[in-house]
Amino acid sequence: MKDESQSMKNFMATDRPAPTTLDLSESFYSVQCEGHTTGYPAYFIRLKSCNLMCGGTNGELMESGDATWWCDTEAVWRRGLEKPFYKLIKEWEDECIDHWIYDGRIHLIWTGGEPSIPKHQRSIPAFRDHLFDYVKSNHDKTLNTFDEIETNGTLYLQDGLFDMLDQINCSVKLANSGMAENRRIVPAALHRIMSHENYWFKFVISTEECLKEIEEDFIQPFNIPHDKVLLQPGLDKQSDFHERTRFTLEMAKKYGYIGLSRLHVSAWDKLTGV
Repeated sequence: MKDESQSMKNFMATDRPAPTTLDLSESFYSVQCEGHTTGYPAYFIRLKSCNLMCGGTNGELMESGDATWWCDTEAVWRRGLEKPFYKLIKEWEDECIDHWIYDGRIHLIWTGGEPSIPKHQRSIPAFRDHLFDYVKSNHDKTLNTFDEIETNGTLYLQDGLFDMLDQINCSVKLANSGMAENRRIVPAALHRIMSHENYWFKFVISTEECLKEIEEDFIQPFNIPHDKVLLQPGLDKQSDFHERTRFTLEMAKKYGYIGLSRLHVSAWDKLTGV
């Protein structure tokens, strides 16, 4: 298998103009309803495209067309645009300027798709720098961000992105994703994530067999501490919420992990962008 981290370094090191756009699927202000920061208001930046195609043929990247149902955010395949930094910042400013002016801090959640694909690894730090400069120039304020990323853990995080992150949520894919093992388990990328001071592994489970796979393929070989493992139910509609959440919590009790649910499904069912 080729050295993914070196390939990424070569891409990042190429002499090219600094990015001025985000390849965006959608952006919205909401509340984090999954993981360690559940309950925090945040801006979600959902970036387009992914290096995996869960459920696809031979795990090949789908450049266009419909995603399979295994992808829980199929919008990243169906819609998106290259949005200039300044346009997105102006939209945010119109929606929620009070947080910028009075609190001086904003919680950003970088998700996808896959935000660690090379073009996003270049554009995310550039966007944040542009945001800081904009707020300073237009409002004479110093803005701070809490930057949280949702990644599948298969691409090596380069310094520019890695160093700016306050939290890494690694949602690795299990065998039921349909992806080949060498595509969904990349040791160098996982070790890089575990070198961060604030990382979490999230596993979406549907049966107890998933727990056995988690133990054998991730916990034991990578020595992941149990208190860094979040279990989340495979859940996308309200009618399944109680049953699948209860199952997930029972598995957390049995195996000693942290049990969670998907609160946005409980609150908004299948509605997205809220």
